Amino acid sequence: MSDLIAAAADPSTASEPTATFDTARVAEVKSWLASQFDAVGKDVPEFEYTPRSIAHLHALAILSQAKTQAAGIVASDLRQKAAEYRSQAVRIREILENVGLAQESLSPNAVTSAQVLANVANLLNIRDTEMSSFLVAMGDISLRKTGIEENRDTVKKESEVLLDYTRKALARLTYLKKTFQKLDDEVASCEAQMHHWKTNLAIMVSKERQYNQQYSNYKALLNRVGYTPEISHGVLVDTAEHKKELEKKTKPILDTLRSYQDLPPDKALAALAIEEKRRQYRAAEKCLEDVLQSALATTE
Repeated sequence: MSDLIAAAADPSTASEPTATFDTARVAEVKSWLASQFDAVGKDVPEFEYTPRSIAHLHALAILSQAKTQAAGIVASDLRQKAAEYRSQAVRIREILENVGLAQESLSPNAVTSAQVLANVANLLNIRDTEMSSFLVAMGDISLRKTGIEENRDTVKKESEVLLDYTRKALARLTYLKKTFQKLDDEVASCEAQMHHWKTNLAIMVSKERQYNQQYSNYKALLNRVGYTPEISHGVLVDTAEHKKELEKKTKPILDTLRSYQDLPPDKALAALAIEEKRRQYRAAEKCLEDVLQSALATTE
């Protein structure tokens, strides 16, 4: 019935509804409905006949009649086959009775064996009880059994592989859960450390601003005193070494001047000697000043 309803609802099988009633089609629909409800002992329910309902019911009636006709053909064929089987059974029974193998003349064991043989033949789906048919059927069953065993082994291997993957996945899941728990436990300490770093960062930012301000102040101070990038540490070291060399050169002169402290009490000679040494000292100082001025002029 569901097939009929589905087919009636299918636009490809149902005819298009017309704008006007077709009296012949309405009569066919009413006749079909009456036959169907009479078959189950019920009256046809009242409903409104519209072009659309008539079209669907007519399609349903045509399909139902086709199905009924097909079912009648199949039933007729089955009845014919049943009659043939009954006539063949009667003929076989007569043959068995003529040769003395009727069921009444057989022992219970023989009847049981025959029934078992018939059941086995039905189970193996063979039409006769020849030994060759049994062997072929058993061979077919053996092949199917072998195939099933091979499939079972394959499925077993696949199941083992999947089981191994599942174990590894569970182990990995356990490891991830432990790692997550460990990280969750470390959140508090990490947050405290982050807070400490944030505080230190604020202090470092403040220090950076302070150092930048000091750097700007020192730079302005150096600009005011006339510092230039050419006056580097290396130049100052070279100037200091040159000064030491000049001090080494003037040291003998100073030593000589100090030695004049032991001059004889001749006032005139002492005055001349002192004046000469003063002149030499002034010359040495002037030479030192000239060297320093030349060194500074070179650096500038």
